[in-house]
Amino acid sequence: MKKKTNILLIYTGGTIGMVKDYETGALKVFDFDTLIERIPELNQLECNIDSISFENPIDSSNMNTSYWTAIATSIEENYERYDGFVVLHGSDTMSYTASALSYMLENLGKPVIFTGSQLPIGDLRTDAKENLITSIQIASLKKKGAPIIQEVCLYFEYKLYRANRTTKINAEHFEAFASLNYPSLVESGVHLIVNYENLWHSKRVKKFIVHKKMDDNVAILKLFPGLNKEVLQSILEAPNLKALVLETYGAGNASTDEWLVSKLKKAINNGLHIVNVTQCSGGGVILGQYETSVALQKMQIINGKDITTEAAITKLMYLLGSNVSHNSFKTIFETSLRGEMQ
Repeated sequence: MKKKTNILLIYTGGTIGMVKDYETGALKVFDFDTLIERIPELNQLECNIDSISFENPIDSSNMNTSYWTAIATSIEENYERYDGFVVLHGSDTMSYTASALSYMLENLGKPVIFTGSQLPIGDLRTDAKENLITSIQIASLKKKGAPIIQEVCLYFEYKLYRANRTTKINAEHFEAFASLNYPSLVESGVHLIVNYENLWHSKRVKKFIVHKKMDDNVAILKLFPGLNKEVLQSILEAPNLKALVLETYGAGNASTDEWLVSKLKKAINNGLHIVNVTQCSGGGVILGQYETSVALQKMQIINGKDITTEAAITKLMYLLGSNVSHNSFKTIFETSLRGEMQ
């Protein structure tokens, strides 16, 4: 008899865990102990499903580093008992949380799949059921006794993506997320199609480690025509700021105005880590391709390559929290740690 896999659902909050009170019209969190009653299709899956929930589920707009630590701790405490984990999360900040967890869970050998929905689970046209059922099914996949998925992922609207490659692109469509710089890992149709060549596998011989310290002394600045000296200076000189994600134009380009170049150069020389990422949804930074990025290249700005802003800011938090030395910081950031960049 085939042994059933054990899956743990972790509910943090978000639309997927809501039902509508038809008397008031308001959304409220439903009791996850009644999950099977609400989605009887789960009985058809060849797995045992348990669930835990934040004591006070949150809207994902309120997500922060302490909640990331709580999710990581839940996985750590239950790692040996379960074959896979499905994290239910609001979609607004899901790419940030999922990217953060990809760094926090080192040498991960089991699936951690984030999912959510655009409509509540009790709604007639909800996308919650499909997203949840398929996420659990994918988390249960095994080959020769080992989990097929061994990384942090995000599942939404028939596609499983590497979590730290995703960004939310639409607030209304069911297809809310995209991974423009990396192909999908699994596609759900009549059959589940696993794109094995795209999967990430950690070095299995190494012990699973959970990093819980994330340093939030970071910021994001999006360049725009008309950015003035005072605004830039106020950000660069913010108390305790240690790192900055600089969203530049196109392939990593910025204004060549002397004042902007000199302020960025001074900040880097004073110890601030600045990462150059593109504002574009797809593509990446190619320093030196245009004259407008040569100055950034010369000042030794960190090349974000094709990393997303979500993965860049959480990677900074992770590296700062891990006390990476200043001298090796640039080299380590520019190295792919969890498949987050080319």
